[in-house]
Amino acid sequence: MVVAGAVTGAAMIFAAGFAAGQAKNQFAQPKTVLQVSLIKWKKGVSDADKQKAIAGVKEMAGEIPGIKTIWLKTDRMQPRDYDTAFAIEFASREDANNYADNPIHEKWSKAYLEIREASYSPQLTNP
Repeated sequence: MVVAGAVTGAAMIFAAGFAAGQAKNQFAQPKTVLQVSLIKWKKGVSDADKQKAIAGVKEMAGEIPGIKTIWLKTDRMQPRDYDTAFAIEFASREDANNYADNPIHEKWSKAYLEIREASYSPQLTNP
């Protein structure tokens, strides 16, 4: 009787696990705005200046309203001739627009533009 109960219990656990594994992958489509910036540094720019520019993104996130999340570490680059990347998630389109005109961002941009050769910064959102 105990063995039959254990076998039945094990079968129920297996069936529940199997059914859970068959469910579709869950994902979200947030309404936030994501800006991904790919950077190619000018030749001769020191590692310290590069780190200072990236650290500036974190400083801005602490000071500019509407910045929700940041990513600062590059795991893989595409295109490969670019050096680094960062991403900023804004709570809304309005927050992304306000960031672009914010004096803190303008000050950071002035220093950043002097040391970068090229960059791409598309912004993404969901309908």
